[in-house]
Amino acid sequence: MIDNMPKVKIGIVAVSRDCFPESLSVNRRKALVEAYTKKYDAADIYECPICIVESEIHMVQALEDIKKAGCNALCVYLGNFGPEISETLLAKHFDGPKMFCAAAEETQGDLIQGRGDAYCGMLNASYNLQLRNVKAYIPEYPVGDAEDCADMIHDFLPIARAVEGLSNLKIISFGPRPTNFLACNAPIKQLYNLGVEIEENSELDLFEAFNKHAGDERIPAIVKEMEEELGAGNKKPEILEKLAQYELTLKDWVEAHRGYRKYVTLTGKCWPAFQTQFGFVPCYVNSRLTAQGIPVSCEVDIYGTLSEFIGTVVSQDTVTLLDINNSVPKDMYKESIEGKFNYTLKDTFMGFHCGNTASSKLSFCEMKNQMIMARSLPVEVTNGTLEGDIVPGDITFYRLQSTADNKLRGYIAHGEVLPVATKSFGSIGVFAIPEMGRFYRHVLIEGGYPHHGAVAFGHYGKALFEVFKYIGVPVEEIGYNQPAGVRYPTENPWG
Repeated sequence: MIDNMPKVKIGIVAVSRDCFPESLSVNRRKALVEAYTKKYDAADIYECPICIVESEIHMVQALEDIKKAGCNALCVYLGNFGPEISETLLAKHFDGPKMFCAAAEETQGDLIQGRGDAYCGMLNASYNLQLRNVKAYIPEYPVGDAEDCADMIHDFLPIARAVEGLSNLKIISFGPRPTNFLACNAPIKQLYNLGVEIEENSELDLFEAFNKHAGDERIPAIVKEMEEELGAGNKKPEILEKLAQYELTLKDWVEAHRGYRKYVTLTGKCWPAFQTQFGFVPCYVNSRLTAQGIPVSCEVDIYGTLSEFIGTVVSQDTVTLLDINNSVPKDMYKESIEGKFNYTLKDTFMGFHCGNTASSKLSFCEMKNQMIMARSLPVEVTNGTLEGDIVPGDITFYRLQSTADNKLRGYIAHGEVLPVATKSFGSIGVFAIPEMGRFYRHVLIEGGYPHHGAVAFGHYGKALFEVFKYIGVPVEEIGYNQPAGVRYPTENPWG
C-alpha cells in the first residue's frame, strides 16, 4: 500500500467557564480519555494536559501544546458551560478539522456543585462559531457521558481524515474529456474552493514519459506481481510488460509532480487514441493503483477521482468508480431476485465499468481485451481490462460534483451488491438500492449528475454526509434515496 492516506491525531482540549468548578472539566476530560483508550486506539487522540481553557491566554497555550504534540484535528470538549469566546477562538485559530461535544450531567445526587450546564453551553458555542464563520463538526446529539463522547470522537475520525486529505490533495489529469463525454466535464473552480490542487497534462506528456520507461529494470518485478495477482485469470500475458511499464510511469509521475502536496489522485483519458498509441487499455493498471491507495478514474473524470479519494479515506479501503449502467432484465429479476430479496425490479440496476475495479473487490477476475473498444479497433490494442463480477455485500453509492454553473452538490445512497451472476462483461455487479427508481429520477437525473458513481464497500453514508456538509455542500444539495412515502420536491404527487 502506497502512503497516500491521511493519518489523524485528535487533540482533546477541555474548556471551562470561570464561574464553574474547573475540576468538572478536568475530571470529565480524564474520564473521556480513559473511555476512548479502553474502546479504541489510543494513538488516535492526545489529551491536552497543559490547561483547561478558561481565557484567551489559555486558548493560546492549548493551541501551542496540541500543535507541538502533532495534532492535526481538534476536539473542543465542554466539561461544563465553557467560555464561548475562548473556545471558539481556539477552533478559529486551529488549522485543521475540528469538532465540539459536551459533557452530560452524571448523577442526580450531584446536581448542585456537580452540575455543569454543558447542554446550555453547546448552544452558545454553536452561535459563536457561526458569528466567526468557523466550520466545525457537531454530532447529531453532541451531549453525552464519557463513553458517549468517546464514540462521537471516533465517529469524527473518518470525517477529519477526509477534510485533512482534501486540504493536502493534488489531482493529476491527462488529456481533455473524450468527445461525447461532456457529462464528465465540470468546472474546476470548486476544487480550489475545497483547497484541492489540480495539474492538467496532455496525453502527449504521458506518452513521452511512458516511452522513456521502456526497458526499465523494475518492469520484471511488476510483471511478477501481476502474474501472481491474476493467476489463472491472466488471459493476455503478452501485454503484462507494457502494463508494468505504464504502472511505473504513473508512479514515477506522482512522485515527481506531487510538489508540496501530501496526497495524489489520478485521472486519464483512456480512449479513443490511447489504445492505438500505447498499444493497450489502462484499466487493469488503474485498478491496481486504486488498490494500492492512489485512486484513478478513467475518462478524465476529475470529480470522480475526487469522490474516490474521499471514499478511500473514509472507509480506509479500496473503492471503485462505475457507470450507473443498465437495468436488470425482468427474467433475471424473476429468476434470481424476486422472492429472495426484498427489492422491486426498479430498486435494481447494474453498475459497470470496462475493467477498473480492483481484483480484491471481484468474486473472480480475468485480464483480457476490452470488448466495447474491440468493436471498432484491432483486438490486439484493446488488451488490459480486468473483468469479473463484483463481490456481494453492502455498498455506498455516492458522488461529489460541481454543476455546470459551478455549484457543489453530492448524493449518497446505501445499498448492496446482490449475489446474482451478471452474465455480462466488464467489472460489473447487480446492485440494489431501496427506492432506486425514484432516486434515479429525482436525484440523479434531476440533479444533472453524470453516469459515473463512486462505490465504497460498506455503509459509510453517515460519515460521507458529514464530510459533504463540512466542506461546504449545502444540505439541500445532498441527495439521498428517500424512503417510500417521502416525496421529492420534483416528484409528481399523482405518480
